[in-house]
Amino acid sequence: MGLMPAGPSRRRFLQVLAASPLMASGGLAAAFTEPQAAGQIRAAGSATADQMLKSAADAVDVFDLEAFAERTLPPAHWGYLATGVDGDVTMRANRDGFSRFLIRARRVVDVTRVDQSVSIFGATWPTPIALAPIGSQRAFHSEGEMAVARAAKARDALFVLSTVCTASIEDVTAAAGGPGRVWFQLYATNEWDVGLAMSKRAERAGCPVLILTVDLQGGSNRTTQTRYQKRDTRDCTPCHKAGGFIETVRRKPMFDGLDLSNVRNYNPPGMNWDFVKRLKDSISMKLVLKGIVTREDAALALEHGVDGIVVSNHGGRAEESGRASIESLPEVVEAVAGRIPVLVDGGIRRGTDIFKALALGANAVLIGRPYIWGLASFG
Repeated sequence: MGLMPAGPSRRRFLQVLAASPLMASGGLAAAFTEPQAAGQIRAAGSATADQMLKSAADAVDVFDLEAFAERTLPPAHWGYLATGVDGDVTMRANRDGFSRFLIRARRVVDVTRVDQSVSIFGATWPTPIALAPIGSQRAFHSEGEMAVARAAKARDALFVLSTVCTASIEDVTAAAGGPGRVWFQLYATNEWDVGLAMSKRAERAGCPVLILTVDLQGGSNRTTQTRYQKRDTRDCTPCHKAGGFIETVRRKPMFDGLDLSNVRNYNPPGMNWDFVKRLKDSISMKLVLKGIVTREDAALALEHGVDGIVVSNHGGRAEESGRASIESLPEVVEAVAGRIPVLVDGGIRRGTDIFKALALGANAVLIGRPYIWGLASFG
């Protein structure tokens, strides 16, 4: 399509365009301006459909719950959930990436019985869908992780608990159905002894797998979250006392009883492959790295005895690479060549997304925001 020359034809084109429903609805403006904030990205029709919801069962898809959750949550809490980094480019790429993989459908296949079960580290789950670690879940509902753990038990699903959870790993494990049903995700902090102590606590609670997050060493600039915080007019001091990071850490149950005097951040900036090997040698749990997105790092993970990988860019919250997790998946799968399990997260919203991830070699997927939309909407 070339440029239209000036003259009557061009003027006529612009007149028709100005009168079109596309212009009236703002659709054309949206096409030529910077994409909307994360919390405003919607599937067609869901922005109004959510107003008719009386229960989760009324939702046609997860996007109805997204819209309902945004209207339900305080702005700062919604911003924490909805944000990516910088311009949210990578977060949007996680969704858009699935559209670049097309399904080549076969016909005349008996689907009377479909077995969706997966086996990972000797445990069998009825579906390949696990619940990703998300912190501070009581910011979305008063029962937080406990409600999610009960839901995971009811659906026989794997739940990965975040370091910055708002319920103890012991209570969550019990609510999820006992040892083996919860994995623990570790932010190792800048203090080795603190990270190791939390890992050992998870081990004692019956967690068979430790997931070490490796994609946030450089921090992340979460501009959408900051913008939503500025819109929140509530008095937040009862929960967010003076003292900044250290006071936030003290409120998280996984840090109870630990010496936090030298803890400065959740992610050790000096973490390297020696650190990974040292952690692997210090625990009896399986060790999985979350945040690997290249074949080179996947190969190094194998060299250092890692038991599994989660292909992830932290839901678009780690870096503004603009590369989708699903687009990173094939090279990681190729590098490990079936020697260890590979899971993937980021932008998974529909069954076809899961199908594509499995077809590209993932053993299972983790979903994050969608289950929190449900938690925030109806508990």
